[in-house]
Amino acid sequence: MKKIFPIITILILFSLLGLIFFQYLWIKSAKDIKDKQVEDNIVRALYYAASVLTQEKNALMPLPRKSDLLFPGDKLQMQYFKPSVIKRFSKDEISDIIRMGFDKNNLKDYPFEFNVSVNSINGDQVYSEKFYNYYIDSANNLNHVLPLEPASGSNFENLASEELLSVIVPNQKTRIWKEMIWFILGAIVFTLIITTAFFITIRTLLKQKKLSEIKSDFINNMTHEFKTPLATISLAVDALKNEKVTGDKEKTGYFTAIIKEENKRMNKQVETILQAALLDKQEVQLNLKRSAAHDLIVGALNNINLQVEEKGGTLEVEMDAENDVINADEVHFTNLINNLLDNAVKYSKENLHIKLTTKSTGNQFKIKIEDNGIGMNKETLHRIFEKFYRAHTGNVHNVKGFGLGLSYVKTMVEAHRGTIKAESVLGKGSSFCITLPLAK
Repeated sequence: MKKIFPIITILILFSLLGLIFFQYLWIKSAKDIKDKQVEDNIVRALYYAASVLTQEKNALMPLPRKSDLLFPGDKLQMQYFKPSVIKRFSKDEISDIIRMGFDKNNLKDYPFEFNVSVNSINGDQVYSEKFYNYYIDSANNLNHVLPLEPASGSNFENLASEELLSVIVPNQKTRIWKEMIWFILGAIVFTLIITTAFFITIRTLLKQKKLSEIKSDFINNMTHEFKTPLATISLAVDALKNEKVTGDKEKTGYFTAIIKEENKRMNKQVETILQAALLDKQEVQLNLKRSAAHDLIVGALNNINLQVEEKGGTLEVEMDAENDVINADEVHFTNLINNLLDNAVKYSKENLHIKLTTKSTGNQFKIKIEDNGIGMNKETLHRIFEKFYRAHTGNVHNVKGFGLGLSYVKTMVEAHRGTIKAESVLGKGSSFCITLPLAK
């Protein structure tokens, strides 16, 4: 699993990066195609407009007769009286003709600005109002220019050949991006879905890896927890079979008590595991009733006193809460206090010192349990309430337990509508603060 997991992660990561790269190329290619399509449509629209503007039937100004010319030289006279487009069409008429060309070439929603200029003696030109303003922004507005030339064989072959039709589509590039917005959003959403699936897959793999480690650790600890009492019971049974012990009531009672105690210890371990299973199924029903928290705490302290004495430690108790009446399940409340005190003993160092204090503020009852044990690092502190999690302290079995105690404590505190907070400094000790609502 350790070797396969990095390989799977790298392969999926490369697949995701490749997908994003090809999505980018796909969008870029689609944008280029759309740009070319719009450019071609605009050019076709301009050719259509140019053909209409240079048609003979649109002529409004007939060629002047030579007898009417007042200027010397026929060539100069014809040059001056060439029937230019801007003299035969008004600005609105030119705009309508260009619009017809746009409509015929799938550009109905495209606005435009135009300019018709004549390179003649007086430099006449016709342009729409915003043409020059848009033309300045050349980065986003392309200028399309087409010379206006008469059709071959028409009576207007002397049409001014220097006339130019210029058309600008305002914000052409931006408009194309807007037309592709759904296409782009679809690609982005699809990419996000794939990315999310990637992270969910990695997270699931990490979770499975973690569960596998927890499972192995749990089996190792469970084997150790049951092996020790079974071995003790086996030795006690063998001792009872000894003829010297059989005839001695005192020794028989001693070994019988050992068997009973170890059996009780095994039952307690089994009960812990079954209790965790019930919590998973949310089948634990609390019998909440008004109780004096101090009395329940004293009951838990009586159970832990012997262990503290065996360690040569001290137990300091300060019950300063003026109001200690809470709604609690006596069994589970006592158990959660027992678990916290038991942990303080398990993870202790020399000169064990445990301090338990209570106080009430407003409508809250607070219990704080502090110890001067081995403490926890930040990672362990972040995960201590996870089921089956146990802090690594060198040997897997140097501290007995299944890693279920604090998970049970947190679940029970929350079932009592309270909160629990843990603080710890590695090598200096830990503290747990429980806050519960006072009974109304």
